[in-house]
Amino acid sequence: MSVTYVDAIREAQEKLLRDDPRVFLYGQDISKFGGAFKATKGLAEAFPGRVLDSPISEDAMIGMAVGAAIEGMRPIIEMQFADFSSIAFNQIVNQAATHFYRTGVPVPLTVRLPSGGTPGSGPFHSQSMEALYAHYPGLVVVTPATVSDAYHMLLDSVALDDPVVYCEHKFLYRWLKSPRINGDQLPIGKARITRPGKHATVVAYSAMVHEA
Repeated sequence: MSVTYVDAIREAQEKLLRDDPRVFLYGQDISKFGGAFKATKGLAEAFPGRVLDSPISEDAMIGMAVGAAIEGMRPIIEMQFADFSSIAFNQIVNQAATHFYRTGVPVPLTVRLPSGGTPGSGPFHSQSMEALYAHYPGLVVVTPATVSDAYHMLLDSVALDDPVVYCEHKFLYRWLKSPRINGDQLPIGKARITRPGKHATVVAYSAMVHEA
């Protein structure tokens, strides 16, 4: 039985909830419904009180997470779509990203952004926000390209003491499959050579790795 990209994200969250009592999940319809893309399916039942439905207010979601992280928790926030993170822009770039440099207190939160266009997504459910967030000091931005990346990068993101924007491409959710999650772990901040050569270099990330 193969493991899909979204399966890997769910399995990483399950491991984090099991191994670290500081971790909790927060987002719209992520509890009994399992999230818009089912990345939290079954986790609310397995971990009562730690997979929480949020109000329909992205600004409030991140504001709550910033406070929880300051107090020592490690929240994982699921935005239904990356586009909606713009509503929480102030909390992400002016609060989470700068807090450590203003106070010396870390803000270890992870914001999951279902990113990129898919057929029928429309103008408000198709944006890729990673370049925008990458320009803000204090934020770490990751864009997993493989099933194993999706798993290991989420574990590494939550382990960091910095706020992380974790951009997961929606096209990869069920299209990308692997026989298993392997140990080919790519450390945050490092690149992988997927196909060696000597005449040209093509740099890509996320879903575009598979196009390149």
